[in-house]
Amino acid sequence: MTEPTANTADNRPLALVTGASSGIGLEIAKQFAQRGYDLVVTAEDDELTTAAHDIPDVGAEIHPVQVDLRTHEGVEQLWAAVVTLGRPVGAAALNAGIGVGGPFVETELADEFSVIDLNVTANVHLAKLLLRDMVARDEGHLLITSSIAATMPGGNQSVYNASKSFLQSFAEALQAELEDSAVQVTTLMPGPVDTEFFERAGMTDTAMGTGPKDTPQAVAEQGVEALFAHRDKVLAASLAVKAQGMANRLLPDRLKAAANREGAAHRS
Repeated sequence: MTEPTANTADNRPLALVTGASSGIGLEIAKQFAQRGYDLVVTAEDDELTTAAHDIPDVGAEIHPVQVDLRTHEGVEQLWAAVVTLGRPVGAAALNAGIGVGGPFVETELADEFSVIDLNVTANVHLAKLLLRDMVARDEGHLLITSSIAATMPGGNQSVYNASKSFLQSFAEALQAELEDSAVQVTTLMPGPVDTEFFERAGMTDTAMGTGPKDTPQAVAEQGVEALFAHRDKVLAASLAVKAQGMANRLLPDRLKAAANREGAAHRS
C-alpha cells in the first residue's frame, strides 16, 4: 500500500475513487479533479501509478493507494490512508467491480466469490465508513457504479448481474434513509463500455464483448453530472442504453434473462 502524506494547508475538497486505474474510474477521477477536488485513487493493479499521471494537471493533489478491496484488510488500509490526510471526503465514487462470464455450473466458485467480495462486500464496507462521516457533517456526494445489468437477470452472468442488482437496491434504500439529509447518493448505470471489463471477465468473444460500446469518458461525465445535479440515477451514456433501460421496465424477467444469456454466450 502507498499511504498519502497529509497536506492540511490545502483547502481543496477531497474525493475518493475506487477502480481508478483505468476505464470509468479513471475518467471519474478526472472529472472530480476538473471540479476542484484533490484525489485519493485506488486499485489493486500496478497501472494505478501510471493512471495517476494521466489525470489533467489542474492543480489537484493525487494520492494513489494500491490495495485489494476484495479483502477486509484492503478496505481498512484504504480508509486508514484517507484518515491519515486529516481531511473529510466530500465526494466519493465506489466504482471498482469485476465480472465473470459463463454458465454458473461451469465457472469457478472462487471467481464468483471474488465478484461478491469486490462488487458487494467492499462497497458496503466503504459506504458504511463514508456515509457515517458524511451524515455526521450533513454534507457529501456518493456515486455508486451499478449497471444496466441491475435491471435484468443475468443468464451467463448470474452472479455479476445479481451483484449489480444488489448495489442498485442498496443505493435506493440509502436514498430513502438519507432523504432528509444533505448527503446525495446517485447510481451510475452504464451499458457495455469500452474498458478492460470484458477481457478480465473472459467475455471478449461474446456478442457483448464484440458489440458497440460507450466510451468511459462519456459515461463518467454523465455520472458525475448526475451526482452534482442531485439525481438518484443515470442510465449512461448512449441513447441505446437509455432505451434498453426503459424497455427493461416492461419486459418479463424470463425474456431479459434469455437475452442476457445470448449476449454473454461464447461464440464457437
